[in-house]
Amino acid sequence: MKKILPLFSYILHPIFISMYATLFYLFCKGDIFTNQEKYYVLFQILIITIVVPVLFFLLLRSTGHVNSVMVPETSQRKIPLILQCFLYILLVKRSIVIARYPELHFFFLGALFSTILALIGSLFKIKASLHTMAISGLTIFAIGLNIHLQMQNPYWGAFLILMTGVVASSRLEMDAHTPKEVMIGLLLGVLPQLLFLYLWL
Repeated sequence: MKKILPLFSYILHPIFISMYATLFYLFCKGDIFTNQEKYYVLFQILIITIVVPVLFFLLLRSTGHVNSVMVPETSQRKIPLILQCFLYILLVKRSIVIARYPELHFFFLGALFSTILALIGSLFKIKASLHTMAISGLTIFAIGLNIHLQMQNPYWGAFLILMTGVVASSRLEMDAHTPKEVMIGLLLGVLPQLLFLYLWL
């Protein structure tokens, strides 16, 4: 089990959570969008939340500003978190607009607020588990969407709650975080999503 747990830190890395959330959203509201629109949305999410951050990470690593994809040092997190804030702003302003994708719009808005809080924390040398923050935010979004669309399917929520626990255990097993940092990440992921849940649920 100790060898398997670290895999979840990569499979459920924060950089992939936006794509997972978008796939889940399009799956749940599949009949509303054409296949062409779905591909267009997924392509935007792929470029903005995965390709750009990866290229930016490679640039930072080549200049010595970060030394690992997990960005373990609090001091190394400031620039990536600032970039992430700008990318989320771009998404909610230009791509995932409230008029067309209201639920997904509020998910990214919640993710933006979580990222801002994590950035503020890093300025005060408060380290949060970004993995736990990301997966817990996705969990609240999935549960909210399940209720909102009256899907009556508890399995997605239960699965993601389990995955949140697995990711938290993975971070602890890898000695990447203390229990306190995992809890801070959990709160940063859950609270903004719960706040915005009231606006679209």
